Amino acid sequence: MNKKKWLVLSVAALALTSAACSSKDAGSGAQAPSGGTSAAGNANAPKPQLKSLQIWQKDDYNTYPVAKVLEERTGYKVQYDMLPQDKPQDKLNLLIASAEPYDAITTGGGSDFKALYADYAKKGALTDLTPLIDKFGPNIKASISQATFDAAKVDGKIYAIPTRTIEFGGTSLMIRTDWLEKLNLKMPTTLDEFAQVLKAFKEKDPGGNGDKNAPLTIRGDSPFVENIVGAFGMPNSWNDTGGKLTPRLLDPAYKEYVAFMTDLFKQGLLDKEFSVNKDATMKEKFTSGRAGVIPLHWADVPTVIDALKKNQPDAKYAYIPALKGKDGKMGLSVNGGFDRITFIPKASKHAEDAVKWMNAKLDKDTFKLMAIGEEGKHYTYKDGSYTPILPIFTDERNQANNFLMGVDEKNYPVYWQARVRKDPRLFEAWEYLNVKQPANTRVIDPLAFSPYLAEYSKNNQSLGTMMGEYTVKLIFGAEQISGYDAFVQKYKASGGDASYKEVNDWYATVKK
Repeated sequence: MNKKKWLVLSVAALALTSAACSSKDAGSGAQAPSGGTSAAGNANAPKPQLKSLQIWQKDDYNTYPVAKVLEERTGYKVQYDMLPQDKPQDKLNLLIASAEPYDAITTGGGSDFKALYADYAKKGALTDLTPLIDKFGPNIKASISQATFDAAKVDGKIYAIPTRTIEFGGTSLMIRTDWLEKLNLKMPTTLDEFAQVLKAFKEKDPGGNGDKNAPLTIRGDSPFVENIVGAFGMPNSWNDTGGKLTPRLLDPAYKEYVAFMTDLFKQGLLDKEFSVNKDATMKEKFTSGRAGVIPLHWADVPTVIDALKKNQPDAKYAYIPALKGKDGKMGLSVNGGFDRITFIPKASKHAEDAVKWMNAKLDKDTFKLMAIGEEGKHYTYKDGSYTPILPIFTDERNQANNFLMGVDEKNYPVYWQARVRKDPRLFEAWEYLNVKQPANTRVIDPLAFSPYLAEYSKNNQSLGTMMGEYTVKLIFGAEQISGYDAFVQKYKASGGDASYKEVNDWYATVKK
């Protein structure tokens, strides 16, 4: 949706919402804005059913065991919906613009969603939670650090419950090692070796797919491929170049990265259909044995490998180590900041109860029960470590992290050990990227804990889309690199210059 249309819809939707709320409030005396206490006056009043929009997960939130636990512990019955797996931002924009009366909306916590959240807040689409948390959120305030809240503020106000992430490297390239063995090839460690392996996959066809073989496949909306892009010194969306934070498009290495990927495409080493691949399409090509390498998050390893083994019982796999570029650069992006954020739209009919619900979820005992279950039933605890009891932990807590709305920041990093150990393949994948790979390969997102930055927030999503689509066209051959300077000028005029200045004004203050 273009920005102008979004604004028109937003203004219209907010106006309708305001009118609707005014009419309803006049008749019922229900929920007051900004933390009114009408519903709180009677502790025995029945609790309303809440409506929560969540990030995508493979299981239905409403029937997942954690939902029942939370209903019993908090007293709130909740109807859960979820965003789509692909392009959730587009669906979220539509729901906010149409004033869908969700009482809580949880999104990812990366730069894109943080910018989107800030945009909503600036446009008046969200409830200011500051007074509600002060009044109804003692557990929220006790669990979430001031630093975390400060990073989530927009114009000094709290519009979201931030869920601080456990910092780790998430995604790298997964390769079919049985294909390597079949061709008597070693695991690649440099970009040149990687290209040679892809070439062998194409020419010698270890998968037996003929011209349907895709040595490397990626998603069409993600042309900056983890691990490869790190070998060009650009592991994160913004990286330090000469003391300045620089978006990938303006990075001196951008043209070299595009040239490398374009060459892979021209040689038939990159999936010829990559531009239309969605996440599921890309994974299906790998699990069906038609692709030899894909970018894969460690959390997806069990599901993807189960599917791969079903189709290719003898398949073997492993992460490729952090590839070195020609000048020795390498790096895997490490997430930081927020794993997710939860906000309450102005269209909510029960904002006060939504805060009470989230506060109840952060009661220490309830939080631990939600996150990892019961000791002796779901996990064991010994020498400071939590180990899951399988299969019940996987059956009943595998998706528990998607119910988080803020975490017990002191204890959750310890509890989390149980989560990553729930599947040996999961632990091995996480351990490889975060323990076995050298520490200098992990590069934390420098903007992970940046405060609200108005220009950056306003422009980040549209600029990211511009850059991504342009990069895909370059790799695909629909644009030529000779037009790079003209595109850069368009990028800068579309907010790139303003964002760069703002980000680096802030960066200069934290580097002192």
